[in-house]
This record gives sequence, C-alpha cells and structure tokens, in this order.
Amino acid sequence: MIEIKKISLRDLTVLKALSIKTFTDTFAKDNTPDDLKDYLDQAYTEEKLTSELQNEQSEFYFIYSNEQLAGYLKINVNDAQTETIEKDALEIERIYIDSNFKRLGLGKMLYTKAIERAKELNKTAIWLGVWERNFSAMKFYHKMGFTQVGQHAFYMGEDEQIDLIMKKHLK
Repeated sequence: MIEIKKISLRDLTVLKALSIKTFTDTFAKDNTPDDLKDYLDQAYTEEKLTSELQNEQSEFYFIYSNEQLAGYLKINVNDAQTETIEKDALEIERIYIDSNFKRLGLGKMLYTKAIERAKELNKTAIWLGVWERNFSAMKFYHKMGFTQVGQHAFYMGEDEQIDLIMKKHLK
C-alpha cells in the first residue's frame, strides 16, 4: 500500500536524515567527498529545513510503501520558488526516493501529487531544475512532457554544475 502524507515541523529529524541519505545515495558517486559534504552541511541544516517547513508557500510530502518511509516531495509557489520562471507556476524542488525503493513508480506518484497541487492552486505551469548529468531524471521528465527552457548554475560545494530548467504547461 502506498501513502502520501504532508510533512510538518515535527517530522524535521526524519526529513533531515532522509534528505541526506537520498541525496548522498544519488550523487556521491559523481562528486568529491568534500564537495558533497560542503553541500549537505549547508542544504540540510535543521535551521534551513525548519525555515522551509515554516514557509507557507512550500509544501513537503512523505511517501510510504507498505508503511516504510520511501521518499519525499518538496514543491514551491510564489516567492518560495528558487527563481521566477513563470508568474503562475509551481516548482518541483525535490523528488527524492530512497535507493531501496527506486523503480517502484514512487517518483511518478510524487510527480502526480505535484501536478494535482498545481491544478488545485490554479497554476498554469510546473517547472524544475535537473542536473545535466542526471540522465535517468531527464528521461523521466521528457517522458512526462517537460521541455528544456533554460539552465542555471548549481554549486555542489566548490564545484559549479549546470542544472537544466525544464517546464511543462498545464493549461
């Protein structure tokens, strides 16, 4: 059984641990240990995650598979978006799935949740940034109807990387 539940501040410790685990599992092999550590130390502090959880323009959702925590989704609207791509858009900032639960369709379920929220909030588009070397994610988003509309720099520690900006119109 699959369940998606909204995350609250009381879930902070679990969210932090899951964020670090899923990010490390996905990106450690392609980055230096120092750059990875620098990024994790700034991106997933309790203070930063608390601020994100308290922002009413951001939403987090855990996904469970057979009552086991399997991943999470973070979406942003309005001023919480990491940049302005389109006025009435929703940003998918994170879809992170624990490596033990990959290839079960859970990422697609979180993506569907993001689309549902975008429609409920009357958004006209949905967008995200994806690392140019994350080929499986890019393939997934192309399959879901996203097109590349730009790019921006993403810093993994001292290493400047390129994220492709991908967008899908909803209306």
